[in-house]
Amino acid sequence: MSLHVAVLMGGWSAEREVSLSSGAGVAEALEALGHRVTRIDMGRDVANVLAGVRPDVVFNALHGTPGEDGTVQGMLDLMQIPYTHSGMVASVIAIDKQLTKQALVPHGIRMPEGRVVESESLYAIDPLPRPYVLKPVNEGSSVGVAIVTDEGNYGNPIGRDVEGPWQDFAALLAEPFIKGRELTTAVIGDEALCVTELLPTRGFYDYDAKYTEGLTRHVCPAEIPVGIAEACKATTLAAHRILGCKGTSRADFRWDEERGEAGLYLLEVNTQPGMTPLSLVPEQARQAGMSYEDLVQRIVEEAL
Repeated sequence: MSLHVAVLMGGWSAEREVSLSSGAGVAEALEALGHRVTRIDMGRDVANVLAGVRPDVVFNALHGTPGEDGTVQGMLDLMQIPYTHSGMVASVIAIDKQLTKQALVPHGIRMPEGRVVESESLYAIDPLPRPYVLKPVNEGSSVGVAIVTDEGNYGNPIGRDVEGPWQDFAALLAEPFIKGRELTTAVIGDEALCVTELLPTRGFYDYDAKYTEGLTRHVCPAEIPVGIAEACKATTLAAHRILGCKGTSRADFRWDEERGEAGLYLLEVNTQPGMTPLSLVPEQARQAGMSYEDLVQRIVEEAL
């Protein structure tokens, strides 16, 4: 069945360029599948634009706020337009790393302990023993993540004039640094795909490493024990269900292999995973025998 699909992309978040890349790929795939596509680079007048376009369904290719935090989802609910990916409530919770902990940890999902701190307080004292991680509470794609170590150049305590997320965000989530390996697993519908290990060629898996070709090597499927792979998949699927996610989501992990399964920690759940040429969900879908076009069609079908 041919549909009229509006692809929402761009917007004004820190992840605008990645969203434009995701949206372009999705739009081309939808056209190849025979659908009618309207590309929308989201502005503040998006509701008026959608009212004029009158699509059968919206493919939400936005990343970050306001496309991933429940804002756009609430607008589309009010307009009674079906849309891809998670609904408003799941989006509100999953974008907020502290709310995600509150939702998942009581169900036995292991996540790093953490607490929200005022950025101003970092100039006086460390909130946790070093090494620790600082990250914005409600941004995705490793935007604004800093690893604070004794050997680092942030100072001790952190210098007020040193560049870092404390200059851009009034409050940050502080978590213990989990040593080990970076793993990620995607869910499509009600199925966890496989596990990918991410091996940055320098530093850690930050925003640049995610979206710059050549900065991260993907090992898919990850060369890890079967028990750890199954634990990643089971945890990802459980988090997807508990949060009420829809369509596709991706869960990111750190694994301290010296501790076995007890060293596996869920870091966050991404309800709007990237669909760029370097993105992880399309890669895992290919591993499962699903083409990019098949994946896009499946996500649209889940929306309907």
